[in-house]
Amino acid sequence: MKKIITWKDILSIKKKKYLFKILKLINKMRLTKKIYPSNNDIFSAFKYTNFDKIKVVILGQDPYHKFGQANGLAFSVNYGIKIPPSLINIFKELKNNVNNFYIPNHGCLIKWALQGVFLLNTILTVEEGKPNSHEKIGWSFFTDFVIKKISFYRKNIIFLLWGNNAKKKINLINTKKHFIFTSSHPSPYSARKSFFGCKHFLKTNKILNILHKKKICWNL
Repeated sequence: MKKIITWKDILSIKKKKYLFKILKLINKMRLTKKIYPSNNDIFSAFKYTNFDKIKVVILGQDPYHKFGQANGLAFSVNYGIKIPPSLINIFKELKNNVNNFYIPNHGCLIKWALQGVFLLNTILTVEEGKPNSHEKIGWSFFTDFVIKKISFYRKNIIFLLWGNNAKKKINLINTKKHFIFTSSHPSPYSARKSFFGCKHFLKTNKILNILHKKKICWNL
Protein backbone atom coordinates (compact mmCIF):
# COMPACT_ATOMS: atom_id res chain seq x y z
CA MET A 1 0.00 0.00 0.00
CA LYS A 2 1.41 3.37 -1.01
CA LYS A 3 2.29 5.59 1.94
CA ILE A 4 0.35 8.85 2.19
CA ILE A 5 2.78 11.75 2.51
CA THR A 6 1.85 14.35 5.12
CA TRP A 7 3.13 17.78 6.12
CA LYS A 8 4.86 16.02 9.02
CA ASP A 9 6.89 14.00 6.51
CA ILE A 10 7.72 17.09 4.49
CA LEU A 11 8.81 19.18 7.46
CA SER A 12 11.88 17.23 8.50
CA ILE A 13 13.77 17.84 11.73
CA LYS A 14 16.17 20.10 9.84
CA LYS A 15 13.31 22.26 8.51
CA LYS A 16 11.70 22.40 11.94
CA LYS A 17 14.95 23.74 13.42
CA TYR A 18 15.07 26.33 10.64
CA LEU A 19 11.50 27.40 11.40
CA PHE A 20 12.25 27.55 15.11
CA LYS A 21 14.98 30.13 14.42
CA ILE A 22 12.58 32.30 12.39
CA LEU A 23 9.86 32.06 15.03
CA LYS A 24 12.34 32.93 17.76
CA LEU A 25 13.25 36.08 15.83
CA ILE A 26 9.59 36.96 15.31
CA ASN A 27 8.79 36.53 19.00
CA LYS A 28 11.62 38.92 19.79
CA MET A 29 10.15 41.42 17.32
CA ARG A 30 6.72 41.10 18.94
CA LEU A 31 8.13 42.61 22.14
CA THR A 32 8.38 46.03 20.47
CA LYS A 33 6.37 45.76 17.23
CA LYS A 34 2.99 44.56 16.03
CA ILE A 35 3.46 41.50 13.85
CA TYR A 36 0.73 39.76 11.85
CA PRO A 37 -0.72 37.18 11.89
CA SER A 38 -0.64 35.76 15.42
CA ASN A 39 1.64 32.80 16.06
CA ASN A 40 -1.42 30.54 16.08
CA ASP A 41 -2.30 31.57 12.52
CA ILE A 42 1.11 31.72 10.81
CA PHE A 43 0.76 28.16 9.48
CA SER A 44 -3.00 28.16 8.84
CA ALA A 45 -2.49 27.18 5.19
CA PHE A 46 -0.88 23.95 6.37
CA LYS A 47 -3.52 23.36 9.03
CA TYR A 48 -6.54 23.63 6.74
CA THR A 49 -5.17 21.88 3.64
CA ASN A 50 -3.57 18.46 4.04
CA PHE A 51 -0.60 17.77 1.77
CA ASP A 52 -2.25 14.79 0.08
CA LYS A 53 -5.50 16.74 -0.48
CA ILE A 54 -4.01 19.69 -2.38
CA LYS A 55 -5.72 20.28 -5.73
CA VAL A 56 -4.93 23.93 -6.33
CA VAL A 57 -2.14 26.25 -5.17
CA ILE A 58 -2.73 30.00 -5.04
CA LEU A 59 0.35 32.02 -4.12
CA GLY A 60 0.21 35.36 -2.34
CA GLN A 61 3.14 37.58 -1.40
CA ASP A 62 2.86 38.38 2.32
CA PRO A 63 0.00 38.80 4.82
CA TYR A 64 -2.22 41.86 5.01
CA HIS A 65 -0.53 44.40 7.27
CA LYS A 66 -3.47 46.07 9.03
CA PHE A 67 -4.94 45.11 12.41
CA GLY A 68 -7.23 42.07 12.37
CA GLN A 69 -6.82 41.23 8.68
CA ALA A 70 -4.27 38.44 8.39
CA ASN A 71 -5.38 34.89 9.17
CA GLY A 72 -2.56 32.88 7.62
CA LEU A 73 -4.26 32.17 4.29
CA ALA A 74 -3.22 34.05 1.15
CA PHE A 75 -5.73 36.75 0.12
CA SER A 76 -8.02 35.80 3.02
CA VAL A 77 -9.14 38.00 5.93
CA ASN A 78 -10.93 37.25 9.17
CA TYR A 79 -14.69 37.42 9.50
CA GLY A 80 -15.94 40.93 10.27
CA ILE A 81 -13.01 42.58 8.49
CA LYS A 82 -13.57 44.80 5.46
CA ILE A 83 -12.81 42.88 2.27
CA PRO A 84 -9.51 44.18 0.75
CA PRO A 85 -9.47 45.50 -2.85
CA SER A 86 -7.51 42.54 -4.26
CA LEU A 87 -10.00 40.07 -2.82
CA ILE A 88 -12.91 42.15 -4.10
CA ASN A 89 -11.41 41.83 -7.58
CA ILE A 90 -11.01 38.07 -7.11
CA PHE A 91 -14.71 37.87 -6.28
CA LYS A 92 -15.54 40.02 -9.33
CA GLU A 93 -13.63 37.65 -11.60
CA LEU A 94 -15.42 34.69 -10.04
CA LYS A 95 -18.78 36.37 -10.56
CA ASN A 96 -17.97 36.97 -14.22
CA ASN A 97 -16.98 33.41 -15.12
CA VAL A 98 -18.46 30.96 -12.62
CA ASN A 99 -22.17 30.16 -12.82
CA ASN A 100 -24.17 30.79 -9.65
CA PHE A 101 -21.28 32.44 -7.79
CA TYR A 102 -22.48 35.09 -5.39
CA ILE A 103 -20.20 37.71 -3.88
CA PRO A 104 -20.04 37.09 -0.12
CA ASN A 105 -20.23 39.65 2.69
CA HIS A 106 -16.92 38.45 4.15
CA GLY A 107 -13.43 37.55 2.94
CA CYS A 108 -12.58 34.41 4.92
CA LEU A 109 -11.38 31.72 2.50
CA ILE A 110 -11.18 28.78 4.91
CA LYS A 111 -13.89 26.97 2.92
CA TRP A 112 -11.61 26.99 -0.14
CA ALA A 113 -8.67 25.70 1.92
CA LEU A 114 -10.72 22.80 3.27
CA GLN A 115 -11.53 21.75 -0.32
CA GLY A 116 -7.88 21.51 -1.32
CA VAL A 117 -7.00 25.07 -2.31
CA PHE A 118 -3.60 25.67 -0.71
CA LEU A 119 -3.50 29.42 -0.02
CA LEU A 120 0.20 30.03 0.55
CA ASN A 121 1.88 33.37 1.11
CA THR A 122 5.53 33.25 0.09
CA ILE A 123 6.32 35.37 3.18
CA LEU A 124 4.36 34.28 6.26
CA THR A 125 4.54 37.32 8.55
CA VAL A 126 4.58 41.10 8.30
CA GLU A 127 5.04 44.16 10.52
CA GLU A 128 2.01 46.38 10.94
CA GLY A 129 1.79 49.04 8.25
CA LYS A 130 4.91 47.81 6.45
CA PRO A 131 4.13 45.50 3.53
CA ASN A 132 6.87 43.04 2.63
CA SER A 133 8.81 44.02 5.74
CA HIS A 134 9.72 40.40 6.50
CA GLU A 135 10.96 39.61 3.01
CA LYS A 136 14.50 38.98 4.20
CA ILE A 137 14.06 37.07 7.46
CA GLY A 138 14.12 33.66 5.78
CA TRP A 139 10.52 32.77 4.95
CA SER A 140 11.12 32.53 1.21
CA PHE A 141 13.64 29.70 1.66
CA PHE A 142 10.99 27.75 3.55
CA THR A 143 8.09 28.44 1.18
CA ASP A 144 10.26 27.74 -1.89
CA PHE A 145 11.06 24.38 -0.28
CA VAL A 146 7.34 23.71 0.21
CA ILE A 147 6.52 24.55 -3.43
CA LYS A 148 9.30 22.24 -4.62
CA LYS A 149 7.99 19.38 -2.47
CA ILE A 150 4.45 19.83 -3.76
CA SER A 151 5.83 19.75 -7.30
CA PHE A 152 7.94 16.66 -6.62
CA TYR A 153 5.57 14.46 -4.62
CA ARG A 154 2.24 15.42 -6.19
CA LYS A 155 0.99 15.48 -9.78
CA ASN A 156 -1.70 17.37 -11.70
CA ILE A 157 -1.75 20.24 -9.23
CA ILE A 158 -3.18 23.48 -10.62
CA PHE A 159 -0.97 26.47 -9.79
CA LEU A 160 -2.57 29.93 -10.06
CA LEU A 161 0.22 32.50 -10.16
CA TRP A 162 -0.96 36.11 -10.08
CA GLY A 163 1.56 38.93 -10.37
CA ASN A 164 5.30 39.07 -10.88
CA ASN A 165 6.22 37.77 -7.43
CA ALA A 166 4.18 34.61 -7.91
CA LYS A 167 5.38 34.11 -11.49
CA LYS A 168 8.97 33.98 -10.24
CA LYS A 169 8.13 30.64 -8.63
CA ILE A 170 7.51 28.88 -11.94
CA ASN A 171 11.08 27.58 -11.95
CA LEU A 172 10.28 25.63 -8.75
CA ILE A 173 7.48 23.70 -10.45
CA ASN A 174 7.73 20.75 -12.83
CA THR A 175 5.71 22.08 -15.75
CA LYS A 176 5.39 18.59 -17.26
CA LYS A 177 3.53 17.27 -14.22
CA HIS A 178 1.35 20.21 -13.28
CA PHE A 179 -0.94 22.90 -14.69
CA ILE A 180 0.19 26.52 -14.39
CA PHE A 181 -1.93 29.58 -15.10
CA THR A 182 -0.53 33.10 -14.81
CA SER A 183 -1.96 36.60 -14.92
CA SER A 184 -1.42 40.03 -13.50
CA HIS A 185 -2.09 40.54 -9.79
CA PRO A 186 -5.72 41.13 -8.74
CA SER A 187 -4.69 44.41 -7.13
CA PRO A 188 -6.61 47.49 -8.39
CA TYR A 189 -3.32 48.69 -9.88
CA SER A 190 -2.95 45.71 -12.21
CA ALA A 191 -6.12 43.60 -12.32
CA ARG A 192 -7.19 45.02 -15.70
CA LYS A 193 -3.92 44.01 -17.37
CA SER A 194 -4.74 40.31 -17.49
CA PHE A 195 -6.39 39.15 -14.25
CA PHE A 196 -9.88 40.23 -15.24
CA GLY A 197 -11.00 37.79 -17.89
CA CYS A 198 -8.34 35.16 -17.10
CA LYS A 199 -11.09 32.66 -16.15
CA HIS A 200 -8.70 30.76 -13.90
CA PHE A 201 -11.47 29.55 -11.61
CA LEU A 202 -13.50 28.19 -14.51
CA LYS A 203 -10.41 26.55 -16.03
CA THR A 204 -9.52 25.02 -12.67
CA ASN A 205 -12.86 23.26 -12.32
CA LYS A 206 -12.77 22.09 -15.94
CA ILE A 207 -9.40 20.43 -15.31
CA LEU A 208 -10.58 18.88 -12.04
CA ASN A 209 -13.59 17.48 -13.86
CA ILE A 210 -11.36 15.95 -16.55
CA LEU A 211 -9.20 14.43 -13.78
CA HIS A 212 -12.35 12.98 -12.15
CA LYS A 213 -11.74 15.03 -9.04
CA LYS A 214 -14.41 16.92 -7.13
CA LYS A 215 -14.64 20.49 -8.38
CA ILE A 216 -14.07 23.44 -6.05
CA CYS A 217 -17.22 25.12 -4.77
CA TRP A 218 -16.07 28.73 -4.88
CA ASN A 219 -19.08 30.07 -3.01
CA LEU A 220 -18.32 31.06 0.55
